[in-house]
Amino acid sequence: MTFERGEQANGDEALKRRVRELLAGYEPIEQRPDPPLPPAGVLLILHERPTGPHIIFQKRTDSVRDHKGQISFPGGASDPEDDSVLQTALRETHEEIGVVPADIEILGQLDDMATISNFLVTPFVGWLERYPYEWTFSHEEVAYLLEVPLSHLQDPHNLIPDRRVINGREYEFQSYQFGDDLIWGATARMLGNFLDILHAL
Repeated sequence: MTFERGEQANGDEALKRRVRELLAGYEPIEQRPDPPLPPAGVLLILHERPTGPHIIFQKRTDSVRDHKGQISFPGGASDPEDDSVLQTALRETHEEIGVVPADIEILGQLDDMATISNFLVTPFVGWLERYPYEWTFSHEEVAYLLEVPLSHLQDPHNLIPDRRVINGREYEFQSYQFGDDLIWGATARMLGNFLDILHAL
């Protein structure tokens, strides 16, 4: 189905409103590991485009300490100066890809996620309305961005099993293929959490 720009704008506004409603009615799982893990925050950003909403991912460089070369959401570890994990997610997103916090409308929160790098990550869902956006990369941390259509991620043909050996044990992850890139691990689990909520649309 094709849309005129006005029809698409109305559709995006309706989607944003519905996502906000769904997340308001969703009770995210808050983990309390013992011993505690360092907190981190990430942003799942829905970005309005003429062809419909996209989700923003970043390809991490091989220079970063954790998750080298992986596809992730923008975000990172909390600093002592951060007032909240949400502030962490917004600050890190600004540092990594140049999105000004005032340009993000926060729609809700997803389940906490403990990662193999020993962080407790809290994901937030945000909406970025301006298109195009002037991305500004931290070249030390971000190799490039992926703007992936939401419809692509909702297509079950793009959900594939991915087997990996971690610390001597073999694991199978549900992962998402986008071109030559694979969205896997904690990022894929957070994405799956969000897409499961969207099934109520």
